[in-house]
Amino acid sequence: MKITSPSRWRVHGVDLEIETISGPDHPDSRPSPVVFLHEGLGSVSMWRDWPRQLCQKLGRPGLVYSRQGYGQSADRADVRGAQRLQPDYMHKEALQVLPELLRQLNIKRPVLLGHSDGGTIALLHASQHPVEACIVMAPHVMVENISIQAIEAAREAYLHGPLRKRLAPYHTHVDTAFWQWNDIWLSPAFRSYDIRREVGRIQAPLLAIQGEDDPYGTLAQIEDIARAAPQTQLLKLPACGHSPHRDQSAVVMQAIGTFLATLKA
Repeated sequence: MKITSPSRWRVHGVDLEIETISGPDHPDSRPSPVVFLHEGLGSVSMWRDWPRQLCQKLGRPGLVYSRQGYGQSADRADVRGAQRLQPDYMHKEALQVLPELLRQLNIKRPVLLGHSDGGTIALLHASQHPVEACIVMAPHVMVENISIQAIEAAREAYLHGPLRKRLAPYHTHVDTAFWQWNDIWLSPAFRSYDIRREVGRIQAPLLAIQGEDDPYGTLAQIEDIARAAPQTQLLKLPACGHSPHRDQSAVVMQAIGTFLATLKA
């Protein structure tokens, strides 16, 4: 499978970094693409080679993009002032930006695969738009104390530790990438964020994956998804942190492959 060099795509007046992964060469086989939605501090490049490997295993094309302020996408000016993110920022991404990007690229029923914030965005999109399936890793459907504690620790690591230096190679505007995520999550207004009602509207097949050692959230996140959407399949991973696709890549790829294969059965 071939992967394109990152390019720009304009959505609602904002240039977004996108990368595409080619699908099967057989003209009669055109499976829905996997759309990868990154975490709160992620980007196209932070996925590394994992999207290509997964798409190759699945025999599907793929689309990876960086949200505004991340990776090589356009900056968000005054991100700690007038353009500070609001508690509905993931709703806006899921219900305004992502639908327009998919429309422009003529993608009608994707497989959404989201990590962390990207998982939340995937769930929100699937609650109102047709998707073939929705796969979420370490999603957030409500705010837990453990999440706030981990994000406070990330702020300290960014200000006084190595985190800024570690993130800088993956983001043209690294301060925007960090503060737009960190400020909103630590704001009092965000503590009541809860999308469990929206999850209950999802009709598509769901696979929810959570590491048992995730410092950003407990198993309650995916258990609540299953309560709201009974069609959900759960994968709970021992000895796994916040990034299942990195901590247990082979297990996660196998689980996703099996899950999607059942859709064709």
